[in-house]
Amino acid sequence: MVVVMTVLSSRALGRALLERQLLLRRAELAVVPAVEQLFGLNAQSPNDPYLVLWSRLKLFSLADLTGAIEDRSLVRSTMMRATQHLMSVEDFGFVRPVLAPLLRRVQRNAFGRRTTSVDLDDLVVAARELLADGRTLTRPELGRLLAERWPVDDPTALGWTAQYLVPLIHPAPSGTWNVYGATPFTLADVSAGDVRRMVPRYLAAFGPASVADARTWSGVSGLREVFAELRPSLQVYADSSGRELLDLPDRPLPEEDVPAPVRLLPPFDATLLAHADRTRIMTDEIRRQVCVGAGVAATVLVDGTVAAIWTVGPTGVLKVQPLRPLTDLDAIEAEALRLLAFTHPSTTDSNRVEFLPLENPHPN
Repeated sequence: MVVVMTVLSSRALGRALLERQLLLRRAELAVVPAVEQLFGLNAQSPNDPYLVLWSRLKLFSLADLTGAIEDRSLVRSTMMRATQHLMSVEDFGFVRPVLAPLLRRVQRNAFGRRTTSVDLDDLVVAARELLADGRTLTRPELGRLLAERWPVDDPTALGWTAQYLVPLIHPAPSGTWNVYGATPFTLADVSAGDVRRMVPRYLAAFGPASVADARTWSGVSGLREVFAELRPSLQVYADSSGRELLDLPDRPLPEEDVPAPVRLLPPFDATLLAHADRTRIMTDEIRRQVCVGAGVAATVLVDGTVAAIWTVGPTGVLKVQPLRPLTDLDAIEAEALRLLAFTHPSTTDSNRVEFLPLENPHPN
């Protein structure tokens, strides 16, 4: 018996991604359920999660997210790809242990030579003791205290090692709007890691997707076996190149021609990072301009794909750098002004949008 899989175009995959990432229409969701639907927010910069939710929720204020961070409904920690993410406390509890092998590998690659004299299991126990009973320490403080037991040349390596190997979170005010600088840690509770639970949640937020896509999003190896185990319960598709994609069976896909409104995404938005093949959201040529080194620029989506990069300064001028010939200039300007009203409410009368000339034009 020959089984013919449904082939999904890049546009169809893009529309599915936008729907699951709440970018086809702003949702009427509270902050915590929204973050769980998105399966975490990149939080390298404290303001980025606010902009993620502003772009996706109908009714959203700074106080909504700040309150959830303050009461620890949402926690900020080193998570997927060994970068800072904001997740619900429940999701953090079962995902963080799944990431433990990744984070140990990152520690070894970055600080292994500087911690050869340290028994890492003992260091984990010592760090837990130093942070017990709700105590907080910054990473430099933690490193210096650990160095009293392990007098290494670089105590900062011990602080970083603890950050990777122990489930630590940054309590408020860390991670709240415009709060930068030294960020203390405290110890967090985790449950048993459950990769078989993580994969369907990833598909709910970013599917249909391949094993390589899930590995790119998470940084976790060994997912092929997990996908194979779950495959009988999943919907199987193929992309236009014949690559197998898997999805939850109860998730209908939007039509390819459903309108996709202009959206301004912050730096490191997961929509741009959750797949090995990102052509559903941007061409390879545009990707090379958006993802430069370790950075990922703030982007403008037009008709569902990346069309421009945006930046904003302290004076309330938002600059749009096209990456392809732009359409819908009025819609881009209107959305940008709404964003400025959110980020720069004190300069509303002088907020403006500036379109820069297109450089090195690429095809869509």
